[in-house]
Amino acid sequence: MGAQKPISLLLFLLLILPAAQCGVTYDRKAIIINGRRRILISGSIHYPRSTPDMWEGLVQKAKDGGLEVIQTYVFWNGHEPSPGNYNFEGRYDLVRFIKTVQKAGLYVHLRIGPYVCGEWNFGGFPVWLKYVPGISFRTDNKPFKIAMQGFTQKIVQMMKSESLFASQGGPIILSQIENEYGPESKAFGAAGHAYVNWAAKMAVGLGAGIPWVMCKEDDAPDPVINACNGFYCDAFTPNKPYKPAMWTEAWSGWFTEFGGTIRQRPVEDLAFAVTRFIQKGGSFINYYMYHGGTNFGRTAGGPFISTSYDYDAPIDEYGLIRERKYGHLKELHKAIKLCESALVSADPNVTSLGSYEEAHVFSSESGGCAAFLANYNPNSFARVMFNNMHYNLPPWSISILPDCRNIVFNTAKVGVQTSQMQMLPANSQSLMWETYDEDVASLGDKSLIIIAGLLEQINVTRDASDYLWYITSVDVSPTEGFLRAGQLPVLTVQSTGHALHVFVNGQLSGSAYGNRENRRITYTSNVNLHTGSNRIALLSVAVGLPNAGVHYELWNTGVLGPVVLHGVDEGKRDLTWHKWSYQVGLKGEAMNLHSLEGTSSVEWIKESLVSQKKQPLTWYRAYFDAPAGDDPLALDMGSMGKGQAWINGQSIGRYWTLWAPNGKCKGCNYAGAYRIPKCQTGCGQPTQRWYHVPRSWLQPTKNLLVVFEELGGDATKISLVKKSMSSVCADVSEWHPTIKNWQSQSYGQPEEYHKPKVHLRCAPGRSISAIKFASFGTPLGTCGNFQQGTCHSPNSHSTLEKKCVGQQRCAVTISTNNFGGDPCPDVMKRVAVEAICSPTALPLSRACEVKCN
Repeated sequence: MGAQKPISLLLFLLLILPAAQCGVTYDRKAIIINGRRRILISGSIHYPRSTPDMWEGLVQKAKDGGLEVIQTYVFWNGHEPSPGNYNFEGRYDLVRFIKTVQKAGLYVHLRIGPYVCGEWNFGGFPVWLKYVPGISFRTDNKPFKIAMQGFTQKIVQMMKSESLFASQGGPIILSQIENEYGPESKAFGAAGHAYVNWAAKMAVGLGAGIPWVMCKEDDAPDPVINACNGFYCDAFTPNKPYKPAMWTEAWSGWFTEFGGTIRQRPVEDLAFAVTRFIQKGGSFINYYMYHGGTNFGRTAGGPFISTSYDYDAPIDEYGLIRERKYGHLKELHKAIKLCESALVSADPNVTSLGSYEEAHVFSSESGGCAAFLANYNPNSFARVMFNNMHYNLPPWSISILPDCRNIVFNTAKVGVQTSQMQMLPANSQSLMWETYDEDVASLGDKSLIIIAGLLEQINVTRDASDYLWYITSVDVSPTEGFLRAGQLPVLTVQSTGHALHVFVNGQLSGSAYGNRENRRITYTSNVNLHTGSNRIALLSVAVGLPNAGVHYELWNTGVLGPVVLHGVDEGKRDLTWHKWSYQVGLKGEAMNLHSLEGTSSVEWIKESLVSQKKQPLTWYRAYFDAPAGDDPLALDMGSMGKGQAWINGQSIGRYWTLWAPNGKCKGCNYAGAYRIPKCQTGCGQPTQRWYHVPRSWLQPTKNLLVVFEELGGDATKISLVKKSMSSVCADVSEWHPTIKNWQSQSYGQPEEYHKPKVHLRCAPGRSISAIKFASFGTPLGTCGNFQQGTCHSPNSHSTLEKKCVGQQRCAVTISTNNFGGDPCPDVMKRVAVEAICSPTALPLSRACEVKCN
C-alpha cells in the first residue's frame, strides 16, 4: 500500500494543476482565461432582435471583424410571458444562440439582469410582475427579490444543464446581475444599497463558476466587478484596485425614436474612445450595439422607440456590414491584439509630448514594447518627437505603435471603403389589396367593463394590446344654443397615453400624440354633435411601455382626464366621471385577422370595390411571392400613417410615419467630444420608412401580408423592397501614418511597397461595372456626392477604370506614377472613388446552361 501513495499523489496533482489554470478569473489587469490575461473585444448582439437564420452570419461577421466575445441580455418578458409558462423557442431560443456563438469559437458575456433597460418593452420585465401583491421593482422588496431570484436561477440552471459556463468548458466567461443600477441605488438610499448587496450575493451563490459584473454600479460588492457604460470610459476606475477596467457598453451610435432624427457616431471618434480606454489600462471593451437589429412585434419600449434598432452599428439592422465603421474597427482590433502581451503585463508609463499630446508606453517582461501616441486637440495636427523620431498626429486621434516605433493604426485615418446602400423594388408586380373595416359602430355594446370614471390603460389591458377604447355617450337637447347658432362645441381630452384617436358617432374627429420629452397629450378640437345621444369613443394607443426610471412600474398610461366638453349651454360639461365602457384591443385582433388561420374568418372587400378615400381603422390584406435572391427585404411604409404589420402571422412591428424636424442635421466633424445631438441625419424625412422582413419568414409563394392602419394611409403605395449595395466608395490619403517610419528603416522593399492603396470590393456575386467618380487630388464631399476639388488628375477615372472594372475586388496604389504625374506638387493629395457594383454576368456557356435547364 505504501508504494502506491506516490502514484496517487501524482495522479492527484495531474488532475488538480491543470484545473487551477482552467476557467475564468481576474486580476487588476484583465480577465484571465485558462491562466492567461486577455484583452477582450466584445460586441452586443441581442438574439430576439434578429432571427435564428441570421445568427450564424451575424456571429461570423463579428468574428471576422475581430471580436472575441458576444454579449447579450436575457429577456425575461420574452421567456416567461405568464407566470411559470416559459418560452425558449424561435427568436427566444437562448441555448441555440449561445451554441451558435460557441460553434464560431467565440466567448459569451451573458447579461441575465434580469432588468435590461435596452429600449425594450417594460425594461425586460414581464407585465404580470407589476401585479404581484406587495411588489416594488428593483429595491429591497421581498416579492420582487423572490421573483428575480427565481428567473435568474432558472437561466443559470439552464446554462449549467447544457454545460455552457466556462467552468464547465462552455463559452460563457462572464455574467451580469442587475443593469445600470447606480442612479436608482442613490434614489432608494439604504434600501438600494441593501438590494445591491443581496443581488450580488444571490448571483455569486448560484455557482456558475465565472465572474459576475455590475455595470454603472460604483459600490458593486466583492467579488462582483463594477463596469462602465457610456460614449467614453477612459476616466473610469474600478472600485477596488484588484479589479480590471471593463467597458460593458461602448455606445456605437444611438437608438431612434418615432418623430426624431437618426443619430450617428463617426467611427473616428468611436475608435478614438476605445483606444483611449485601452491606453489607460482598460482590458475589456463591448460595443453596444455591434448589431442592433429590429424590435419585432411590440417589443420596443421607451415609449416611442422605433421598430428599427439599427443603432448605427458596425453590422446594420439587416445583417449587412456597415462600412466604414466595420472595417476601421476591424483594423483597430488587429492593432490592439498586436499590443496584447505588453498591455496585460504592466501599467503604462505616461509622458507628456506637448500641451495636448502624450505617450502611453507599455513594456512586457519579455522585452516587448507598445506605445500609444495621442493628440487630444480637436482642431489641429500635432508633430511630436518620440523615441528620437518625428510623428504627425491628426486632431483628436491616437496612433498605435505595437513595437514603439512603427504606427500601424491611427484612429482618425480611415482607409477602408464605404458602401452605398439602396432600397430597390423587390417585385415587379403591385400588391393586390383587400380591406376590412374595424367595427366602430358597435363599440361598447358588449363591454365587460362599465364604470363611472376613467381607468389607467395598462391596468385594464395588461399590455395584451396597444389599444384601449374609452366609450361614453353625450346627450344633446334640441334647445342647445350651439345647434341654433350653427357652432360646434369643443372637446378637450387630457391623456398620458402615447397616441389618441377621437371618434364621434363613428367618425374620426382627430388625433393627438405625445413624445419622449412630453408624454402627456392634450387633445382640443371641435366635435360634431347632433340632437339626441352622441357616442364619443377615445382610442388610447400605447407605443411601448417605459423601460427606465425609478418605480417606472407605477407610471400611468391612458386617458386619465379631465375630459371636458366646452361650448354647451352650461358652459362646460365634465365627462370625466361619466359612465364609461371599455373595450380591450381591436375586434380584428380578437379575430386574429393577421394570422394565417384568422384571416379567412371574415369577408374581405377587394380594393376595386371600395372607395379610394383613405379610411382610418382599416385592415388590409395582400398576398405576394418571395422575391428571388438573398438580398435583405423590407416593407416600404412611407405612404401609411400609423399601425402594425404582419407577414405570415409574424409581426414585423409598429410602423409610424412621423417626420423628423428640420434644421438639426448639420455637418458632423468627428473631432471633439461626442454627444447625442452632434451628428444627425434624416431631417425633414420620416423617422422610419422601411421595415425589415426576414427572409426566413417567407415561403416561396402566397405569403400573407396584413396591415392595420389607424389613421388612413394609402396602401396602394406599399411595396416590398430589397436592400442591396449599389456602389462602393473609398477615400484614402496618400499620406499614411506608417510611411515616414517604414521608409526610415531598411526593409528591403521598394518605396512603392509602402504606399497606401485604394481597396474596393463588391459583395459576392457582384462586380465593379463602372467607375462613377474618381479623383486623385483634393476631392470634396462624401460617398454618394463626391466632387472634384481645385487639384485633380485628369487620369483619375481611366486609371481606376483600367484597374477595377470587371473585378469583384481591386487595389490601386496611390502614387504619382499610377496617375500619370503629380497634379499639384507639395500638396497632400487623396484618392476618392465611387464604383458601381452590379450582378456578375454568367459566362456564356453557363448562361446557356441556366437558360436551357
